Amino acid sequence: MGEDTDTQNINHSFLRDYVTEADVISTAEFNQTGDLLATGDKGGRVVIFQREPESKAESCCQGEYNVYSTFQSHEPDFDYLKSLEIEEKINKIRWVPQNNAARFLLSTNDKTIKLWKVSERDKRPEGYNLKDEEGRVKDPSTVTTLQVPVLKPTDLMVEVSPRRVFANGHTYHVNSISVNSDCETYLSADDLRINLWHLGITDRSFNIVDIKPANMEDLTEVITAAEFHPQHCNLFIYGSSKGIVRLCDMRASALCDQHTKLFEGPEDPENRSFFSEIISSISDAHFSHSGRYLLTRDYLTVKVWDINMERGPIETYQVHEYLRSKLCSLYENDCIFDKFECAWNSTDRETGRDVTLEAAQDSGKTRAVLKTRRVRSGGKRRRDHVTVDSLDFTRKILHMAWHPTENIIAIAATNNLYIFQDKVTSETL
Repeated sequence: MGEDTDTQNINHSFLRDYVTEADVISTAEFNQTGDLLATGDKGGRVVIFQREPESKAESCCQGEYNVYSTFQSHEPDFDYLKSLEIEEKINKIRWVPQNNAARFLLSTNDKTIKLWKVSERDKRPEGYNLKDEEGRVKDPSTVTTLQVPVLKPTDLMVEVSPRRVFANGHTYHVNSISVNSDCETYLSADDLRINLWHLGITDRSFNIVDIKPANMEDLTEVITAAEFHPQHCNLFIYGSSKGIVRLCDMRASALCDQHTKLFEGPEDPENRSFFSEIISSISDAHFSHSGRYLLTRDYLTVKVWDINMERGPIETYQVHEYLRSKLCSLYENDCIFDKFECAWNSTDRETGRDVTLEAAQDSGKTRAVLKTRRVRSGGKRRRDHVTVDSLDFTRKILHMAWHPTENIIAIAATNNLYIFQDKVTSETL
């Protein structure tokens, strides 16, 4: 992304003046074309935004995302066997590759995964023989002629309907779902297990990873993220709280407890501390679009790996290095357990310097240009610098998605969804 970046701010609570816990966005995901963007929130709702077609006549609205459909995906539930409440919060959304006019997406809370069908209807049948225009059944004795029903244009209606419910597959909280490249299966991961599902079968799944020890006192790590390879349906990765990413091949074994490759970054002895194990946990991991590279995120860094080279990352980016001096405070307010996400751009990797942009309150207007900011731990402060002591840890960005083909990023901050894109010049409109 360049320094000149436009932003579109969409309020997820639809113009409410206050933020309730249910309105906080918990996930965001573009579909395969980037025309649709789905978000889920802690209230169990899914909001789908559609990108407006580009229009020279209305250049101010070029490429903006507006609400396309809203539906309630999950409701709060209760596990009576364990006496546990199951939140309605949407943990992940994944789009299924489109094969026809309808679109499908998977959404999950802590326990239950659902498959939804999203379709459009802009015509309706008229001229029924046995029903009137209001849909009421006619008296058969009054029907004296036969007519062929016809389709008449009508206002566009977006219909969202549940097609499958995948329940009872996880004992622990689901943290990841990923659709396979075969477009028939997907995986779901919780803290200790990864299951393989068929999109057409809801009553059973196949366990492909199980790291639960015989004695839970011997538990040393949990699964934090999992994803299928974009081209090879037999390969998948999963990250753990130990800062390790494992590559597994389902051709080698039905139960992939033994990994094919292991990616673990070397630890700097000088930075070893009480918090090292916590901040090294993998919070997000993704294959590149080509499948050649891995992108992993821990608390302070982003790493790029070549899947053919296990000995160490080929690139490491220090994202929050200035927070290393604040780990004690972050531990006390639980912010050290935040799970940050990462995303690839459409070209996998580009050479260039990093840019830090601030989504400040005064830049929440449509088409506002973001300011570059840098955080300093100390020393002389410049105009574009902020000090680490002045950071508000309640204003953080945990969820993001990158458009599959363009430099457009969607990020979620509390109940606001920000759409960032490279600055559009008048010559290109």
